[in-house]
Amino acid sequence: MEVILRDDVNKLGSRGQVVKVAAGYARNFLLPRKLAVAATEANKKIIEQERQAHLRKDAKLASEAADLAKLVETVSITIRQKAGEQDQLFGSVTSQDIADSLAKAGYSIDRKKIQLDEPIKQLGDYTVPVKLHKDVTAKVAVKVEREQ
Repeated sequence: MEVILRDDVNKLGSRGQVVKVAAGYARNFLLPRKLAVAATEANKKIIEQERQAHLRKDAKLASEAADLAKLVETVSITIRQKAGEQDQLFGSVTSQDIADSLAKAGYSIDRKKIQLDEPIKQLGDYTVPVKLHKDVTAKVAVKVEREQ
């Protein structure tokens, strides 16, 4: 069965693409979740209009994210934690802690956008990537200090 994707689907295709899938996959997964529509001529015209609108919206969001990235990269946040010998933290600094510190600095960024591979467990200076948009990633300077 041929369908037109209305959104990006992992391992299948991107928005506006015509793909051939099994009828059951389309009927039970893609169509009920409104991820795709049947590939008819009328739907192709509608999807093309949606795609154009989405591209304009995406370009606007990307430019806003780029502006925010310039502002966020100038910010350096300091997190104070209790630490033991050899600068080992008793807890750890997670993406939620970084998001809270950014909120205190005036930037409301979702913790899921902070790409911390694993929690920080040592004192020191770190550079943490923040994915603001699919094409825009900002780097935030994080300093973890010993709590007095």
